[in-house]
Amino acid sequence: MAVARPALRSGAASRPPDGFRTVTTVVSLAAPVVLVAIVLVVGSGALPAIRHFGLGFFTSRAWDPVRDKFGALPMIYGTVVTSFLALVMALPVGIGVAIFLAQQGAPRIRAAIGTGVELLAAIPSVVYGIWGLYVLAPWLLIHVSRPLSTRLGSIPIFAGPALQTNLLIASIVLAVMVLPTLSAISRDVIRAVPSGMREASVALGATWWETTWKVVLPAARAGIFGATILALGRALGETIAVTMVIGNRHDIPTSLLLPAYTLASAIANEFSEATGTLYPSSLIFLGLVLMLVTLAVNVIALLLVRSISREARV
Repeated sequence: MAVARPALRSGAASRPPDGFRTVTTVVSLAAPVVLVAIVLVVGSGALPAIRHFGLGFFTSRAWDPVRDKFGALPMIYGTVVTSFLALVMALPVGIGVAIFLAQQGAPRIRAAIGTGVELLAAIPSVVYGIWGLYVLAPWLLIHVSRPLSTRLGSIPIFAGPALQTNLLIASIVLAVMVLPTLSAISRDVIRAVPSGMREASVALGATWWETTWKVVLPAARAGIFGATILALGRALGETIAVTMVIGNRHDIPTSLLLPAYTLASAIANEFSEATGTLYPSSLIFLGLVLMLVTLAVNVIALLLVRSISREARV
């Protein structure tokens, strides 16, 4: 004799239990709460410098711990320039690698290259710094920096004297460091493009390059842009490797062949030596500035990604 079972309400089976929903809600709120807490702690530590310097901290070039005069403009300049140059160098290489890894055929070669690129992300930052300082910097000085300053020294960005640690070497090291993030995420985004779009393009007579350039990349541009912003965030916050190769000079160089400073490297170099009230507070203020720069970049990126996604739907 069959036993009648009570009918389930519509949607009851797919609805998560109330306890599970509460736990996931609490966990999801943990990230923004921690972020707000970090901002409050950093802001409270930077409060003496904020009160003393105000907005002039962002525009001042001074950095004199003896006289308690501090300004963040040289560090902001170095951070933005090195990150931008690193992205310019890494973007075409990263997207090229992603296109190659996302295509079918030659699985062994693709697997080897993909593993090699992903292993770059596992190398510690200090190892990149050692490689940049003792291997890449001397080679770059002899074969690139000095010839550039000799032959193109009349151009301000290549003016000498060329030094071994400078903006250029820091940008190259950063480009290598952000390459795994850029290529891995771009590869997954390109693979997510529906195969029907590729097949339709080929059926219409398009070549592989035309299909990739005119169909695949436009369809994946929102995701590639997101990968680019993630790579930019990694470049903005990098500390140890940049500290070892950028030269650490409080200045705004007009040449790529001269030393500079970044927000993160200034904090790493000087925080252990900071004494008094304004000196450590100014360094904490630099950390707050770095957080604000990163936040601004992510907000702008989010708005641009939404705009690109909206255009793609249209």
